[in-house]
Amino acid sequence: MRPQDSTGVAELQEPGLPLTDDAPPGATEEPAAAEAAGAPDRGRCWLCLSSPCCSRTEPVGSLFVKKVQDVHAVEISAFRCVFQMLVVIPCLIYRKTGFIGPKGQRIFLILRGVLGSTAMMLIYYAYQTMSLADATVITFSSPVFTSIFAWICLKEKYSPWDALFTVFTITGVILIVRPPFLFGSDTSGMEESYSGHLKGTFAAIGSAVFAASTLVILRKMGKSVDYFLSIWYYVVLGLVESVIILSVLGEWSLPYCGLDRLFLIFIGLFGLGGQIFITKALQIEKAGPVAIMKTMDVVFAFIFQIIFFNNVPTWWTVGGALCVVASNVGAAIRKWYQSSK
Repeated sequence: MRPQDSTGVAELQEPGLPLTDDAPPGATEEPAAAEAAGAPDRGRCWLCLSSPCCSRTEPVGSLFVKKVQDVHAVEISAFRCVFQMLVVIPCLIYRKTGFIGPKGQRIFLILRGVLGSTAMMLIYYAYQTMSLADATVITFSSPVFTSIFAWICLKEKYSPWDALFTVFTITGVILIVRPPFLFGSDTSGMEESYSGHLKGTFAAIGSAVFAASTLVILRKMGKSVDYFLSIWYYVVLGLVESVIILSVLGEWSLPYCGLDRLFLIFIGLFGLGGQIFITKALQIEKAGPVAIMKTMDVVFAFIFQIIFFNNVPTWWTVGGALCVVASNVGAAIRKWYQSSK
């Protein structure tokens, strides 16, 4: 077993879904090859193509992000970076890969670190400013942006099926956002003001866009950069970026409440634990079923929102979630079917 299998460390990424059908040179192996061996490449899901298959925050982790009261979203990101850094450093030392990376890939590593950490900060901000279910559903729009960016930047195929899934996803996001020019001024069912809901929406969409950009960069690098080195740039630049932003905003402070400190620890532990389980799932099952099961994140977000925040999602949110989940499941099934031929 390779070192990353035992640690199960993975950076925060979007829910596992395919980029597109065609792969450029240097990208991960085709799913058929992986499945012929009985399981996908360990630690790397063909649905994510060049990145570990995991969401930016596991469902329980997002719950604790929402529960934290006195800590800014960017500061939560900083704590998460420190937590992952403590795990990644021993892995890099053990693998003897160094901490800088190949000369020709450093610019991509820097971009990957900045964009990936920005995606994490934005989704944490979205969790804090809008309902848990709405933010979770919107983050599942990331595969749509991934396929579009891969089509533009990597010249990969963008099929009519991709366009159809894009329409479903956009429809779902519109149902959740409920822009006034389409739905009027009715904001019933929102736990926050519409301005707060709109800020969270922009943050969640921004997170999806940055996460998609990160996946395209990782796909561009292919296997020329060690997996843990990519995570190293992510946590180091994420920590630097967090410190700069917090200094500018004047928001840097230790949690006053002991419960918030406990939540911060849980965010790191449950996030890492969830990534370990998703990695193990990919070792013993094909990636298609795993990606479909990953949409359970949305179900858990609805359940947590009802139980812990006493906030029943509106029918608009339910309809939007069904559209986005249908898009994700459809894309996963299509890729799964193609790989099984």
